[in-house]
Amino acid sequence: MTVESGSTLQELKRTRREKLDQLRELGINPYPYEYDVTHRADDILENFSDFEENETVRLAGRLMAIRRMGKASFAHIQDSTAKIQIYVKIDNVGEQVYEAFNLLDIGDIIGVEGQVMKTRTGEITIFTTDLTVLTKALHPIPVVKETDDQVYDAFSDKEQRYRQRYLDLIVNPEVKETFQTRSKIISAVRRYLNDRGFIEVETPVLQPIYGGATARPFVTHHHTLDTKLYLRIADELYLKRLIVGGFEKVYEIAKDFRNEGMDRNHNPEFTMLEWYEAYVDYEYEMENVEHLIGSVAEEIGLTEITYGDTTIDLSPPFARRPMFDLLEEALGADISGFGTEQLKKLADDQGLAVDPDWNYGKVLDELFDEFVQPNLIQPTFVIDHPKEISPFAKSKRGEDDRVVERFELIISGMEISNAFSELNDPIDHQCVFCDCFIKTRNLARVSPSIFAAAD
Repeated sequence: MTVESGSTLQELKRTRREKLDQLRELGINPYPYEYDVTHRADDILENFSDFEENETVRLAGRLMAIRRMGKASFAHIQDSTAKIQIYVKIDNVGEQVYEAFNLLDIGDIIGVEGQVMKTRTGEITIFTTDLTVLTKALHPIPVVKETDDQVYDAFSDKEQRYRQRYLDLIVNPEVKETFQTRSKIISAVRRYLNDRGFIEVETPVLQPIYGGATARPFVTHHHTLDTKLYLRIADELYLKRLIVGGFEKVYEIAKDFRNEGMDRNHNPEFTMLEWYEAYVDYEYEMENVEHLIGSVAEEIGLTEITYGDTTIDLSPPFARRPMFDLLEEALGADISGFGTEQLKKLADDQGLAVDPDWNYGKVLDELFDEFVQPNLIQPTFVIDHPKEISPFAKSKRGEDDRVVERFELIISGMEISNAFSELNDPIDHQCVFCDCFIKTRNLARVSPSIFAAAD
């Protein structure tokens, strides 16, 4: 990736300021209020044969390449849909407009009016009859070399791309597809839930008692009330209160915040879909989750996705595997009857560094995270978790009392969803809270949902 010719960034910016002054001396406002756009680049490129010979089009976009040839020039402009070539000739636009065009740089935004044609090389082009300066950019943008649809010297600096995302979107327009796909997914999720009688709600972001998960919160201070508040780590507590109040199906697509580590799969600020539904269990919700993902994937045309070197099929039904079965396959031993010390010894034998303070549930979690989860690539519901790591789920019906009705959906080694048949016996809930209170050293990590339930 290179920048326009010039010794330093300051010199480039100074040159652009001088060109800005020259545009104004020509009587041109380089920052007009509006421009009447009639067409988009993709519409012209995809429907070229539908345009009549002298039909006039008006479109606007950012200059991405300029090839000056005396009294005629070719350039490429890019709007929100695609990149298209324009042909600017002094005889067609007039001396003043052409002089203004010669004061433009890559990164400037212009409006062009003209007719659609093809060049001798067969490239669809706007034969420009008028040109309007819409924005004179004073800071140069990265310039990517491109020949015959092959990109050379690409803008690939990850640090700059993610810290200055607008540059990434300008220079690497294919990145827009990720944003557009995400928007389609959110819309499709809303339609799916709304069509099934769910009500979308908004719950407080600033909370006096955070809860719904075991995570460290971000802390802030409300000056008027002189009280400490927390950015929510989950939407759970308020959504449950709505269920208690008589709503039977509620959901929220919301920003949540967890003041913990960062890696390529975890960000302290993230978007989460959370819903609650009365009178159903985890079997029902497993079907609901896989149908939601399957229907959304089908709607946006991505029933199969490529992640890394693997093709993932998002079509339901998804596999359902008990946690202890997966652990037995991975570790070569049936650990369903193991106690804490046996589990620690097994973990040590497997090369897992065990903290002496870890309890049974923590060791089990670490074993699963290390030896099972990374290998679950295709969509898999991990079901029937041990009670020790799922204290607020109901016991599995007709099964060993040590497991509960809970599932986690894993895709490509990542947890996508987590749900369970909710424990709603208040006495049982209070007993669970007392047990956690006694066993947990760091009480700040006991989910405050415990307190709400105990009340």
